[in-house]
Amino acid sequence: MHIAEGFLPPAHAIAWGVASAPFVVHGVRSLTREVREHPESTLLLGASGAFTFVLSALKIPSVTGSCSHPTGTGLGAILFRPPVMAVLGTITLLFQALLLAHGGLTTLGANVFSMAVVGPWAGYAVYRLLRRYGAALMVAVFCGAFAADLSTYCVTSVQLALAFPDPSSGFAGALGTFGSIFAVTQIPLAVSEGLLTVLVMRLLVQSSRGDLTRLGVFVTGRRARTGTAGTEAVAR
Repeated sequence: MHIAEGFLPPAHAIAWGVASAPFVVHGVRSLTREVREHPESTLLLGASGAFTFVLSALKIPSVTGSCSHPTGTGLGAILFRPPVMAVLGTITLLFQALLLAHGGLTTLGANVFSMAVVGPWAGYAVYRLLRRYGAALMVAVFCGAFAADLSTYCVTSVQLALAFPDPSSGFAGALGTFGSIFAVTQIPLAVSEGLLTVLVMRLLVQSSRGDLTRLGVFVTGRRARTGTAGTEAVAR
């Protein structure tokens, strides 16, 4: 879902950067608070960022001017909530643009909005909804990771359709074209990412149960998240 450097018209690139900025600023505050209040989370935060970086670097070129790949944002959104993933996703996209020529600086705002903002929020919403109604942890994790991946590709399709409407059918025709091209690769990639995220979560349950308990991963419904300093009224 990384849109290539220089592919978007300047006005669109700027608009998506402006739209992404508030989420990233909010995420910086959330990440700072998490590290300050729970320094023991640093290792798990790093692992979540590395998971996103590795998965989203596995690109399959697309004729749309973008590419298809897993995103890896669902795991971090489930563990630390979407605002934190807005920061980790932005850092990932920035490094990939600078070091791997994957994405670009002019399209950073658009890529952040699709992969680091919408993807984590969509995945977290699906995860929380399923957990609220009693779904098993791994079922909710799979569906959350799947939704985070697929929603990112949907937003990228919208971004490209807005920038390059079809001459005859306009935005709707372009959206159908971009979406159908992406869907061929993205749906199986989303399924694969969901399965991989479940595998990683199973490993974390075995090795980091204390951290997952503090983060509220085992909590269902609207029960509060319990931290080391007491109970925070944060629905997870």
